[in-house]
Amino acid sequence: MIPTLSIIQAAHERIRPHVHRTPVLTCQTINRMSGAEIYFKCENFQKIGAFKARGGVNAVLSLSPTELKNGVTTHSSGNHAQAIAYAAGLVGAKAYIVMPRTAPQVKKDAVRGYGAEVIECEPTLEARESTVDEVIAKYGATMIHPFNDYRVIAGQATATKELIEDYGKFDTIMAPVGGGGLLSGTALAAHYLCPTAEVIAGEPEGAADAVLSFKSGRIEKAPYINTIADGLMTNLGDKTIEIIRLHVKDILLTSDPEIIAAMRLIWERMKIVIEPSCAVPFAALLRNKERSAGKKVGIILTGGNVDLGKLPF
Repeated sequence: MIPTLSIIQAAHERIRPHVHRTPVLTCQTINRMSGAEIYFKCENFQKIGAFKARGGVNAVLSLSPTELKNGVTTHSSGNHAQAIAYAAGLVGAKAYIVMPRTAPQVKKDAVRGYGAEVIECEPTLEARESTVDEVIAKYGATMIHPFNDYRVIAGQATATKELIEDYGKFDTIMAPVGGGGLLSGTALAAHYLCPTAEVIAGEPEGAADAVLSFKSGRIEKAPYINTIADGLMTNLGDKTIEIIRLHVKDILLTSDPEIIAAMRLIWERMKIVIEPSCAVPFAALLRNKERSAGKKVGIILTGGNVDLGKLPF
């Protein structure tokens, strides 16, 4: 069932000892440039450097001893991989993480650093899923989907729950969208705790599937995949599309040059490290300033796991 408020509250209590209550930062210069009053929820300071720790920890800690006995598995290009590896370590379970061979080496190394076994595959969704199936057949591990899992969604919802608890009501709350786990959680937390807020997603033009799915009601594929926002290249799932169509107001597209400019602006003005995918909702806001003019806006800054050797500026 779609997570209720009580399920999200229980998830928050479950993960509280193992994740950070991340800070919320503001910037007067950015507020002047955007015309909005923006509160950035800094999940780049989260455990493993991304919000994914919330959903991963909640999912793993929700499993029974029987489900944990043969370990856990998932497929991910980076942040969810680290989240499951970290969470498995908390409960002493084996983790088998399927990662595309093209995933950044720094992310593979981080997953191994948490004690997980990395199994590489070709960089396609089909290869990821078939390799996970092989792991399940061989080891009997329990699969935790990167986003299309209500336990993961409930964990991701806790970031917006904290934002609203700490800073009150918002006119708009924004998050990026890839597979939709964070956006679903954001929308649910806002629906229960700040129902007057509009939840708006940012999506790269070079991975524009969610905007099509949002309109059609079916899981669509992007016309083409070519974006610096490597964490947002995934299609929605059946669970996330349902929640998004119920509780999200709109999905706004943004281009790679706009994403890079927004990322650089946050680095320069706020002195914090964020990754390209993280900058997408802020880039979408800057592209559509008139929509947020004079409004109080919360933005989930999703992570800071950027390859410092390949900065786009």
